[in-house]
Amino acid sequence: MSKLYFIPGSQDLYGEECLKQVAADCKKMNDFFNEKLGDTVKFELLPTVETSKICVEDMKKVMADDDCVGVVTWMHTFSPAKMWIKGLQLLRKPLLHLHTQANEKLPYSEIDMDFMNLNQAAHGDREYGFIVKKLGIPHEVVAGYYENPDFLEGVKRFAEVAKAIAYSHDLRVATFGNNMRDVAVTDGNRLEAEIKYGWEIKYWGIGEIADIVEKISDEETDKKMDEYLSKYEMDTDNTEAVREQAKYEIAFEKFIKDNGCRAFTDTFQDLHNMKQLPGIAIQNLMAKGVGFGPEGDYKISAFSAVLMKMAEGRKGATGFIEDYTYDLTAGSELELASHMLEVPASFALTKPKIQVHPLGIGGKADPARLVFDSVTGDGIQVTIIDLGDHFRIICADIELVKVPQPMPKLPVAQIMYRHKPNFKIGTAGWCQAGGAHHSVVSTALTKEDIILFAHLTDTELIIIDENTTEADIRKF
Repeated sequence: MSKLYFIPGSQDLYGEECLKQVAADCKKMNDFFNEKLGDTVKFELLPTVETSKICVEDMKKVMADDDCVGVVTWMHTFSPAKMWIKGLQLLRKPLLHLHTQANEKLPYSEIDMDFMNLNQAAHGDREYGFIVKKLGIPHEVVAGYYENPDFLEGVKRFAEVAKAIAYSHDLRVATFGNNMRDVAVTDGNRLEAEIKYGWEIKYWGIGEIADIVEKISDEETDKKMDEYLSKYEMDTDNTEAVREQAKYEIAFEKFIKDNGCRAFTDTFQDLHNMKQLPGIAIQNLMAKGVGFGPEGDYKISAFSAVLMKMAEGRKGATGFIEDYTYDLTAGSELELASHMLEVPASFALTKPKIQVHPLGIGGKADPARLVFDSVTGDGIQVTIIDLGDHFRIICADIELVKVPQPMPKLPVAQIMYRHKPNFKIGTAGWCQAGGAHHSVVSTALTKEDIILFAHLTDTELIIIDENTTEADIRKF
């Protein structure tokens, strides 16, 4: 179970009774967070920082605990910030600063200096906020009374993003083949990606998967076919093609487990000894939270895995998608997003159909794939690009809509969406910002989640939403 360490701040100036009350109030707060947010993350209270030595010892424990994904701090009283410096310099995990109080309301008729000294977060949090800024530590601040729903929502969002960041720093991506020849945006500096986000990007030939496929038994394939039939509708007589995909998924699962990977890529330009381009195999794996990027796009493979982790436990779908083509009817412009095969099954509105159709690229046999219409509703489209001297995340608000008319000659999974604030600004802004054609679409996450992730990872962020103007996009 992931955990957040809760470290309060105070000092010994106000006496032992004050410190006892600080400890009692912090335990109450810690217990409250566990009661309300325990399904998301566990909170564990550490000794109150009264000296630099205590702060250092607390942060050493934070950094030594692999289950710890971040730190929550709160200055119950005034906590002189010099004693936080050495400890905070050890911290390499996300930091949340609670700007709150043990009491919701002031006892106006009884308030005295003892009360003021004990309950002075307005004073202590400003001292602490200064030193965190002075040290240049990216962090989140949640303000308000800690029992209020909106305050809890802010803490929960931090916990989910912190878990995703921890996941990111333990993420290994298998790239089967290199990125698609001559494509620019899927390329980049893999070393920088590992330094900044922790993504270990490793190369293997697709022939390694083909070798595993040859050893898969009929019993294993039958079991995977039973899984498919329990979730999807068989809409083809070519069951051998489907069984081939079942073998691919089993092979990827074995490889991922044996090599500690949580995301992978492939490319239709490198299918050595593969009979088909993987289709349903990848669609089903993505629905289970495995990151994927086509044409060797390791950035979107890793990013999709991280964002799927962030969305765990929420309603909605999250996964890879590719921008394809538009309906440019004036005033009601829409985008059709899809891919050759690999759209996550989690986006399906109704039970997907397993179909087999020719594929014009790759030079292989007709691949089996899942065909479906997408869920609808508000969502976001997010991508990450490598600009050489820094990474940039681009996040756009979109609305997923129902396909206006059937497309019987397009046998792929289909997602349609409307750009915000409108087509002209939404798409021009994406292009001005350098947005890639591979992205992650989510109806579970919001731009606020991406804003926090970008902030805590110190990544440049471009937002396109209802408030974006033509003047704005010229600054991208």
